[in-house]
Amino acid sequence: MEQQSARRAPSAPRGESEPDVIYAPHGLADGISALAAEPIFAAILKNAGPPRFRRRRNGFGTLLHIILEQQVSIDAAAKMYHRLVELCRPLAPATFLALDEATLRSCGFSRQKMGYARDLAAAVERGSFDFVRLAAAEDDAALADLLAIRGIGRWSAEIYLLFALGRTDVWPAADLGLQLAIAEQLGLGSRPTEVELRLRGEVWRPWRSVAACMFWQAYLHVRGRVAPRLPPELYA
Repeated sequence: MEQQSARRAPSAPRGESEPDVIYAPHGLADGISALAAEPIFAAILKNAGPPRFRRRRNGFGTLLHIILEQQVSIDAAAKMYHRLVELCRPLAPATFLALDEATLRSCGFSRQKMGYARDLAAAVERGSFDFVRLAAAEDDAALADLLAIRGIGRWSAEIYLLFALGRTDVWPAADLGLQLAIAEQLGLGSRPTEVELRLRGEVWRPWRSVAACMFWQAYLHVRGRVAPRLPPELYA
């Protein structure tokens, strides 16, 4: 959701019907049922309702978008992505690698993100990174594969595991929105650090992804917001 700063995300109209939407993670309803026995989650469900974060596609475009999300707002990342898909058709590793630096800069890429994105595209193009293999891998192996890509840190990898692969037990403890939500919902005196939050999250295994989504739901509800909207082609 949010990595380094509390960033305002675009909102969907309240009450909009989306009958075919797939939500993240897998087993969301089962996880909610398992966690709802705890008073903190029962209160979130009562006050904010169940989490509704859409599943993203497993593929190059989604991971590239997560790179674009680093250190900027979701809205800004979406604008960069829209400019890119207008100039890179189809958006695939080979066509992306054919773009020159000036074109990427016109889309909003910094030099650093340009390097990260090109490294990712090259790895996918030569077959050393494969999204089908990634989806079939166990959580720890998938995390390691993602972290092996330059520019993909722990936060980016965990967000991908949760939202694109739908893994049920991911705990993105570096996420600022999650840290703020837990501080608010548990009445902590200060925002927990990543290390503190990783320890605290152990009690919610094997449904830590669902717990994270419920805390994010509470975070958005407190601020009068709803789940962010990404470019539609990124959704499963």
